[in-house]
Amino acid sequence: MDLVNDHDFMPIFIDMFRELPCLWQVNHPEYKNQTKRKAALDNLLVIVKPVIPTADITYLKILIGGMRSTYLREHKKVQDSQRSGAADDIYVLRLWYYDRLHFLAGPTLPPPGPTPPPATPPTPEPQLGRKRVRKTRE
Repeated sequence: MDLVNDHDFMPIFIDMFRELPCLWQVNHPEYKNQTKRKAALDNLLVIVKPVIPTADITYLKILIGGMRSTYLREHKKVQDSQRSGAADDIYVLRLWYYDRLHFLAGPTLPPPGPTPPPATPPTPEPQLGRKRVRKTRE
């Protein structure tokens, strides 16, 4: 069974996933705590097992990873479409649960675009003393 296309199951799964920030929020204090993350995955597994009896932690990690990467890809397309400003070039979403995953667009995303240069260029530090001249061997 394809869980991603199950319109009854996915909203429940996403809501439970949202309630476990240690699995998706990189600045959460328990994000790097493997024990807490495994416990959170076990909680998710409880709701997945009735739908897919063969599901395990590895399956959940793959499901979550796929869901996140698909959302982030769609999010990037939406952002690029909005930045372009062309009215006839608006991106049409293909992910039916996109709106439910907006919590992933928080601090887990890198800042958009290149980092702006500093406001003032760094001033060179004055050199004190003599310049060292390097002798070369012949």
